[in-house]
Amino acid sequence: MDPEKSSNSSFEDLSNETDIKVASENMIKKEKEAMSEETKMSIKDNEGTVKLSDIADSDSDSGAPASVGDEEPCDILGNGQLVKRVLKKSKLKRRPMRGELVTVNFTGALVDGTVVEKEELLQIHVGDFEVVQGLDMIIPLMIVGEVAEVKVDSRFAYGSLGLKNDDNPELSIPPEANLIYEVHLIDAVFEDFADLKSYDVRKKYGTRKKERANFWYNRSEYSRAIQLYRRALEYLDDRDGDPDAKFDKEDIELTNMELQSLLDDRLIVYNNLAMAQIKISAFDAALQSVEHVLRCQPGNSKALYRKGRILDGKGDTKGAISLLQKAATLETDNRAIQQLKLLGYLMGSILIGVAGVAIYRYKY
Repeated sequence: MDPEKSSNSSFEDLSNETDIKVASENMIKKEKEAMSEETKMSIKDNEGTVKLSDIADSDSDSGAPASVGDEEPCDILGNGQLVKRVLKKSKLKRRPMRGELVTVNFTGALVDGTVVEKEELLQIHVGDFEVVQGLDMIIPLMIVGEVAEVKVDSRFAYGSLGLKNDDNPELSIPPEANLIYEVHLIDAVFEDFADLKSYDVRKKYGTRKKERANFWYNRSEYSRAIQLYRRALEYLDDRDGDPDAKFDKEDIELTNMELQSLLDDRLIVYNNLAMAQIKISAFDAALQSVEHVLRCQPGNSKALYRKGRILDGKGDTKGAISLLQKAATLETDNRAIQQLKLLGYLMGSILIGVAGVAIYRYKY
């Protein structure tokens, strides 16, 4: 699916990193208050005072304290739009960090109880927009092993578009629907460079990021799509980013077939990235993206067309028409491009500025 074929959305683009930081500060403050109250409650034995947290320690297989004080709902943002309540405490104390690989089970339901989402053993990278923003914000505030109920306002779920379920329309998520999730954080893993050297891992992660980026693109969430396309490129590169490598980036040992496969995927992502950047009028960045494609595939018609749109956006309409005409010679069966080619020839250089208007009437 070409990601440019999309619908409009008023779904608000917010910074996950900023929201997670604010939510984390609120959570830490509430936990400190809860721990302060707990410290006041103590039990006397023959050897002196024993804190409740010490009792929790003795019951833990790992020797780490259980999570504390969330039995009551915790209003993460203070406005009722993201509320977390612990259903089952964990005896661990580790929280996942941004960028780490986590494994989760979750179900999402409408306020009437209708289950509209269900995932088991889902693996995602925290902060990469691979789940709805509300969950992306909550997961770093959970403890590994914890089960929590999360009430998510539509602003942090599927917004004004909702989410269609083509297989079962009755389970579609309506626009402006608030959701209630039950989330089990099963595991969190920090992946070092050694974990990311294999072809299978890079292919899997790169493809996953690309597909999720297409999802956001199709919802007109171009900033999120751009972030995920860039993340996909990190995995589809044939070099790692090990800072200890001798030449900044160290080549990964891959077969020629594997290298070609990663390259093909990488060029697709660059093409899609350019289109998303065009959508937000980031023409200089889009030009860099499309040039990555044309250096490897000078005859890539999509890249030529998109470069034409970029040049037009930068005010070079004559150059844009020239590229569209070149793309038309490669896409002889593409009716829309052929019409643009004919228009460019008919109008000539004197009226070429008028011809530029036609560029925006074609959505590739």
